[in-house]
Amino acid sequence: MGRSPNRPAFDGDLTPDGKTFTNAGADDTYIKGMALGGHGAMPACIDTKDGKILRIRPLHFDWKYDREQLNPWTIEARGKTWRPTWRVGLAPYSLAYKKRVYSPNRIKYPLKRVDWDPDGERNPQNRGKSKYKRISWEEAIDIVAKEVTRIVEIYGSYAVLAQGDGHAESKIVHAAHGCQFELMKLLGGCTYQIRNPDSWEGWYWGAKHVWGMDDSAGAMFPIANLVKDIAENTDLLLNWGYDTETTCWAYVSGMTSMMGYYWTEIGIPQVFICPDLNYGAAVHADKWIPVLPNTDAALQLAIIYMWLTEDTWDKEYVATHAVGMEKVADYVLGREDGIPKTPEWASEKCGVPEWTIKALAREWASKVTTVAHSLGGGYIRSAYS
Repeated sequence: MGRSPNRPAFDGDLTPDGKTFTNAGADDTYIKGMALGGHGAMPACIDTKDGKILRIRPLHFDWKYDREQLNPWTIEARGKTWRPTWRVGLAPYSLAYKKRVYSPNRIKYPLKRVDWDPDGERNPQNRGKSKYKRISWEEAIDIVAKEVTRIVEIYGSYAVLAQGDGHAESKIVHAAHGCQFELMKLLGGCTYQIRNPDSWEGWYWGAKHVWGMDDSAGAMFPIANLVKDIAENTDLLLNWGYDTETTCWAYVSGMTSMMGYYWTEIGIPQVFICPDLNYGAAVHADKWIPVLPNTDAALQLAIIYMWLTEDTWDKEYVATHAVGMEKVADYVLGREDGIPKTPEWASEKCGVPEWTIKALAREWASKVTTVAHSLGGGYIRSAYS
């Protein structure tokens, strides 16, 4: 992202409203993206001294330009105005990145087992037992290249498992999940490991296409950037398995949690359905419905049962946007297995009182409702997922 303007950065600079943003004690300040694969990079100010990180702090957007020049977006809804904050809502792990950089457990250079020789004895029986010695980057790269070539020549390229354990970070060069896949394509392909099925297929197909959901309220995806739509049109906001303070840090900083105050201000009731009384449920919820872990399906089936038996479901919408409703109805009403998925049936499984299930189903059916998961719930990225 580069070095910040007006060096020495921020020292003594005043914003139009008289605030001072100082890099006290620092030699220089750099602006770096600190997002975990997020949008907008979540730029942070990295104060340095003698070539070392002194501190990490949020970038204030109005440190140099006044707010009229910045021309920020706003949301006007129900007589109230939402304006974005004037500093980056950095995630806690971004603010603590200095500890990661200087952690005594950080591996700073390549290591090789002392009794492992790629051209001789490999001693696999000593894995986890023998010590390591430092080697040069040149030697490490040479070993990796030779070993990949050896495996491909003997067993074929699909004997190589290319692992992509994360979405990467916005400040590094390679793409999400890494460049190793692009390399292996040139060698004929490989076996991919992209966190399937526990972290990818389950939420992407199961949660989005089966249960129906807002991908990540406030994230900058077309399907998910719904904060304006929620503010203008929603009558009831269901946060399902979702903590607005924690589960969305990777993509939308703390904006969604801050939006919770705005939604309350303009009169949108917020219901949190989650096993734990998380921050969002404790601060923003008009109603917290604790549900036993891994029993959400029973609760949702009972809600469908209420809609079917009370004839409150939107038949035209289902007919034009879904398939297989007949099979769903047969299962929910018990025609398939002889077990009607009643609120009483669900209550024994999920721990939610029968009357609460009925009230939720009726409230949901009678109001324009948004369901937000934001990497929780079916996305299995929150507590008790």
